[in-house]
Amino acid sequence: MAEEILRWPAERKREVVLRLVRGESLEQVSRDVRVPVHRLEEWRSRFLAAGLEGLRARPDTPEARELGEAGSKIGELTMKIELLERALGKANGRAPRPTSRK
Repeated sequence: MAEEILRWPAERKREVVLRLVRGESLEQVSRDVRVPVHRLEEWRSRFLAAGLEGLRARPDTPEARELGEAGSKIGELTMKIELLERALGKANGRAPRPTSRK
């Protein structure tokens, strides 16, 4: 039985899942490749979830969210520094130094 194969390559799993997506019977594919139905259902679910993520304009991964939050925090801190530098310059009677924008 295919359960004896401890790890299937992703390409082989993809081919099996594509058979299911194209409409082949879950039971028939299970018999053909000797993989239990529950395992094939898991592969299909994971494949479709990953495909949905790939279709999003902005992937909603933990890394993408974290990166967005970090970018927002950097922008916020940059504005605070500029405001503090201006306030400090005014308090010391100096003209505020120009900020370089990239």
